[in-house]
Amino acid sequence: MAQSSVQGEGTFRGVPHTREPERDSPREPGGPGGPGGGRRGRRSRPAPRRGRRVLRWSATTLSVLILVTAGAGYLYYQHLNGNIQKGERSSGDAKAQKTAPNAAGQTPLNILLIGSDSRNSDENVKLGGAKYDRGTPPLGDVQMLIHLSADRKSAAMVSIPRDTRVDIPQCKDPKTGESYPETNKIINESLARGGAGCTLATWEKLTGVYIDHWMTIDFSGVVRMADAIGGVDVCVKQNVWDRSTAAVHGGSGLKLTAGTHKVEGKQALQWLRTRHAWGSDLMRARAQHMYLNSMIRTLKGQNVFTDTGRLTDLAEAATKSLKVSEEIGTVKKLYDLGMQLKSVPTDRITSVTMPNVADPQNSEHVVPDGAGADKLWEMLRDDIPLDNKGKASGAKKTAAKEEATKAPSAPDGQIGVVVQNATQTSTLGPVPGRAGTLAQELAQQGFTRASKDATTGLSADKTVVRYPSAELQGDAQRIAKSLGIPLSSVQRSTDVSGVTLVVGADWRTGTTYPKQSKPKAGDLPGNTDAINGSDKSQCMDVYGPYRW
Repeated sequence: MAQSSVQGEGTFRGVPHTREPERDSPREPGGPGGPGGGRRGRRSRPAPRRGRRVLRWSATTLSVLILVTAGAGYLYYQHLNGNIQKGERSSGDAKAQKTAPNAAGQTPLNILLIGSDSRNSDENVKLGGAKYDRGTPPLGDVQMLIHLSADRKSAAMVSIPRDTRVDIPQCKDPKTGESYPETNKIINESLARGGAGCTLATWEKLTGVYIDHWMTIDFSGVVRMADAIGGVDVCVKQNVWDRSTAAVHGGSGLKLTAGTHKVEGKQALQWLRTRHAWGSDLMRARAQHMYLNSMIRTLKGQNVFTDTGRLTDLAEAATKSLKVSEEIGTVKKLYDLGMQLKSVPTDRITSVTMPNVADPQNSEHVVPDGAGADKLWEMLRDDIPLDNKGKASGAKKTAAKEEATKAPSAPDGQIGVVVQNATQTSTLGPVPGRAGTLAQELAQQGFTRASKDATTGLSADKTVVRYPSAELQGDAQRIAKSLGIPLSSVQRSTDVSGVTLVVGADWRTGTTYPKQSKPKAGDLPGNTDAINGSDKSQCMDVYGPYRW
């Protein structure tokens, strides 16, 4: 076969032609065809072969592609970050303290999730109605605390009904600078008195639980997230239609036949907003817990962290839908939070509603059920699992040991202490004379500088001893020890100018603090309506007038 005049043609790519060795030593000056007419030896550098040129081109192209892809990824990451709205973590006057670390140095994580009824956009007005509300401050109709245990092996979702009357602390709106005085109103109004940071402060004041972060979502955000997830299974025992009736105006519009249904988009929002068809606001909390448990099971069942398309859709929806406290206002931090929740098995997730009783001032409202609510808050503060499959972290015990090493700054007779009567609650009146009785008891024990505070109307669920600065910590502990008050109830606070004994509603009689039995894992109050995250059998009962 005639040989081609084109070098390399007639061979496989990268395999040299039979005359290729002549090209090993390219002509140099002085070689044949060059000025000197000579030929150099093999030590001269070989000419690049075509195969090597192809490899070099491929490597260069690949490098460019990697850089372009990385650049696009970075730009998309910045795009997602730009979607996120952020706000101040706390805008209210609350003094909750973080739970001490466990033996491994781990601490619990508490995130407050707030569902806003904002109508301040065309989309929200369309989804939520009530056009006349447009422009008014939104209310926090859904409020739920997500508690991750220090070891990240269990989690809790705790709801407070929107119509719960509580003490809302003094708050300042970080956007407008407007200040709102302390008040006693239903908890959903806290969002309108300084934003999510005020709602967080209200929760801290009520529960004593330190809350690390908040997230808010409005009507359109719920729809967007529900679409991105792709639907969540819910169940009703009877046909349901949540609509206006002759007796009650309004309704979410939810209409389903009996059985299990996958709801998404607007229908998911209807499920979460339905109240009348379930019979009460308390049952609405149950329906919301069922939805979130189902959503978590759905996400765990999907390979969203290995499916780039699904992950991108969820990230886009989440960053457009959520407003978060500023310290978690990046995609990476939100992703890390999601991964921490993902690590908790569904059978270690417990959903509960705050124990409550009817409000004596308004039958349409509720108030915390003192003993039951206090027990729940204590379990969260002490990181005691709400299920019976784990153990408490022991953080409080460790903290108490460390505090016990503090010595008082002066002899008993020189320690000043003021006693306040805060035995009043939303359901019980104050116990007259409590401050005087305990001030007298302290004086008899040698604390001759003890005195009572005549201020009235103070309210505290639990008895605490407060001190303003580190040098008085030992003095406060000495007062607590003399009355049998646990050292975990000794707290530093800028609200006091000296050691102050605040006698709470948990100590209404006697001069020795009553011993409190510590709750154990799974030892929940009986009226929390607890649901386990792995329970797929839950199904909502429909209130008679809304069946069809």
